[in-house]
Amino acid sequence: MSTTAVRPSGGAPSPRTTTRARLARRRTVGLVVLLAVLVAAVAASVAFGSRVVSLGDVVTGLTDPSSTDIASIAVRERLPRTVLGIVVGAALGLAGAVMQAITRNPLADPGILGVTTGASLAVVCGIAFLGISSPGQFVWFAFAGAALTAVGVYAIGSLGRGGASPLKLALAGAATTAALSALVSAVLLPRVEMLTTFRFWQIGGLSGADPAAMTQLAPLALVATAACLLSAPGLNALALGDDLATGLGAHVGWVRIVSAAGAVMLCAVATSLAGPIAFVGLVVPNAVRAVVGPDQRWVLPYSMAAGATLLLVADVVGRVVARPTEVDVGIVTALIGAPVFIAIVRRARIPEL
Repeated sequence: MSTTAVRPSGGAPSPRTTTRARLARRRTVGLVVLLAVLVAAVAASVAFGSRVVSLGDVVTGLTDPSSTDIASIAVRERLPRTVLGIVVGAALGLAGAVMQAITRNPLADPGILGVTTGASLAVVCGIAFLGISSPGQFVWFAFAGAALTAVGVYAIGSLGRGGASPLKLALAGAATTAALSALVSAVLLPRVEMLTTFRFWQIGGLSGADPAAMTQLAPLALVATAACLLSAPGLNALALGDDLATGLGAHVGWVRIVSAAGAVMLCAVATSLAGPIAFVGLVVPNAVRAVVGPDQRWVLPYSMAAGATLLLVADVVGRVVARPTEVDVGIVTALIGAPVFIAIVRRARIPEL
């Protein structure tokens, strides 16, 4: 007795195709909504501070450079800070997502693993002992410090039975971060002029926004972003395991090298511009995956937009709660991120993504 397979008649799409199309539409709509929230965060960033300005003043300040009204001047002075928040937040969100995908570790974060602190220490040492002074010099010191720290933490976390587990990497990163932070303080504290000027190298902040520095480092940030985004299909393959990824045609080694180099460079650029800001790269990718799933082709762009939004909101909160002074954004992100970190650690199963 033979059986005949029943096929959809008239070329009608299969249920799987319909489900994929519906999921893609939902993800697209979600990204549009997230970008709209980012625009609202940008408006709040230029409107709130020691002086609150109206929406009309925001529009006037952005569209009429000749306006000398106090509110318009305040808007234009806050604009570089807002742009810096977008750049740094997007860079850290993307770098965190890539690091988590490479290591298959939901606890991976540039701040928790000590990468941004290593970059900060390298720059501070360069300033104190070698006299470097330009962002173009900062970024290469930051890249070297971040790369060496990432390799060191991974090597320490890989020691012993079981290799590099998420918790071992987190513990190695926490210990390394504590040690490197102490070294940053040791370099800065005897140098009062450096401590006053570069205090954000210890906790991270957006108050030192410099349009010239952002322009100078923009090409590096764009190249690093492209390297990470183009690695998304390969990162999806890595989630299946190295053997299966190789069987599917992925160049496992190159995917890891290119994406890791892009993530480290993004950390270097962010740290060069704003100091070591932690937890953005932890909170954002985990929240994004809860919404869009594990597909890195969506996780990475979502993480960029969500990272920028989170950092801008944190900066606005820091300016509002302590008016007329402010709380550095690195402190606010730590207050937000620490409970999330604890919640992830307390999960019953976190061996890998």
